[in-house]
Amino acid sequence: MGHCCSKNIAVNNETLPSDHAPKPPHYAAATVAVASPPPSGSSISAATPGRNTPAQSFSMSPFPSPLPAGVAPSPAKTPGRKFRWPLPPPSPAKPIMAALLRRQGKAKPKEGPIPEEQGEGGGGGEGERSLDKSFGYGKNFGAKFELGKEVGRGHFGHTCWAKGKKGDLKGQSVAVKIISKAKMTSAIAIEDVRREVKMLKALSGHKNLVKFYDAFEDVNNVYIVMELCEGGELLDRILDRGGRYPEDDAKAILVQILDVVAFCHLQGVVHRDLKPENFLFVSKEEDAVMKVIDFGLSDFVRPDQRLNDIVGSAYYVAPEVLHRSYSVEGDLWSIGVISYILLCGSRPFWARTESGIFRSVLRANPNFDDSPWPSISPEAKDFVKRLLNKDHRKRMTAAQALAHPWLRNEKNAIPLDILIYKLVKSYVRASPLRRAALKSLAKALNEDELIYLRAQFNLLEPKDGCISLENFRVALMKNTTDAMKESRVPEILNLMEPLSYKKLDFKEFCAAAISVYQLEVHQEWDRIATTAFEYFEETGNRVISVEELAQEMNLGPSAYSSMGDWIRKSDGKLSLVGYTKFLHGVTMRSSNTRHRQLV
Repeated sequence: MGHCCSKNIAVNNETLPSDHAPKPPHYAAATVAVASPPPSGSSISAATPGRNTPAQSFSMSPFPSPLPAGVAPSPAKTPGRKFRWPLPPPSPAKPIMAALLRRQGKAKPKEGPIPEEQGEGGGGGEGERSLDKSFGYGKNFGAKFELGKEVGRGHFGHTCWAKGKKGDLKGQSVAVKIISKAKMTSAIAIEDVRREVKMLKALSGHKNLVKFYDAFEDVNNVYIVMELCEGGELLDRILDRGGRYPEDDAKAILVQILDVVAFCHLQGVVHRDLKPENFLFVSKEEDAVMKVIDFGLSDFVRPDQRLNDIVGSAYYVAPEVLHRSYSVEGDLWSIGVISYILLCGSRPFWARTESGIFRSVLRANPNFDDSPWPSISPEAKDFVKRLLNKDHRKRMTAAQALAHPWLRNEKNAIPLDILIYKLVKSYVRASPLRRAALKSLAKALNEDELIYLRAQFNLLEPKDGCISLENFRVALMKNTTDAMKESRVPEILNLMEPLSYKKLDFKEFCAAAISVYQLEVHQEWDRIATTAFEYFEETGNRVISVEELAQEMNLGPSAYSSMGDWIRKSDGKLSLVGYTKFLHGVTMRSSNTRHRQLV
């Protein structure tokens, strides 16, 4: 499946072509996967639902490019070279392109989706003959289903309408994704198909997830039988509306996206290819339910695990994915890009080449100054900005986004968030000084900031106003699916063992479940930090040496010189600067020059 910009039509900033019309549902079997555009004739990622369009045609984008204020587009409707990106080379795509060329020989790869890395000997040739392409699926597809017309096609196969001939699906229309075994030229490609089927089987029960019915195979193909969604893609609806949605309509779309993504993340599943093409409506009704599709690039991830393979679609890929260290937060970045498109009709990051897109994602900031942003509510802008934060630690989770003032609604339930498990796990293992600092911070929060935390506390079903490890265990088990077991999410409970001997009331739960990084981007952070420090002065501040503070923060002697103003010379206690630094924590990050610096 191609990128969102790959529809073969021309669109300017104000108008859409008059001949644009809704299409049949698209499921085709193509999409991206790691490293850089695949060479002609190669198929690397698993077959996934998508659209039958070129992978990239930047000059034919349905969304205008977000030029800086005051810079007009060239007559060709592409940005002229009237400004420079900050920090030009080196290209972030170069190592990706080089890896692909090494694997595929010297043929120049054509533009296309980001293919998945094969590793050593991942291509075809001699190794392909030894590949086991037997999946163990049923062999009687033809006896159970009657295939009809094709409704989508991609790089790795195609999707057809079909009708059940017998069994539970007799007489029912379904979508069948047909994946050619001939195009499974590596062990990774085979494993991707196997994992997609396992993912669809394991993830069940959410109204915004496409239903999986069964999988079959024969000598030539794998057949994945799924729910038929006849309302078309979200991308088509955006285009039919002139390129953007009114705020209220955008909210209705985003609530559905966030709800299903929160569900996936709780199960330990990261989608890794969220974009408008991968959301289908079940019918053509305006208020039709929307379903997420295309789990071909998805993966299981443990709560504290970081992934490192570069997968996704260039316009929607998160910065940390390009840095090869990411988790579920990358999906929220993609939702931020979708939100930006829904509200203003253009992409937040744009370039003519894949290398340029990557550079823009890593270094450029979205434009919130030009039309129509001045007419969009401050809450909506804040919502998008908090999803498009380049620091994944400061990005909202899906559950937090549903509790954001722009989306907050008593009709929209806030789901259980795996983040609170991670934060509470860290809190119960923290030093007394750090717990005191977090308790003071929790006291500084106002009622509006406590809505998300109160919802999470209530989901844990406190007894007598308190929660223990058992509450966390029961809440997780109530939401469990086979996917959660596969991703080993429940193992995080083993790291929360100190809660077996301790109970948390709501006040201490707030201290435990606060994300300092997320609070730091809050508009009222200075007020919150100052108020929190006043509480800390009363209850937790104490005399501390530079050596002891460094040990608390896991820093070595080399950091002593930078900590001079963190401790007051008058009484040897933490200063306001020291308190905020202590809350934030200090990490060592490698710069391009390989020197270590405090962040």
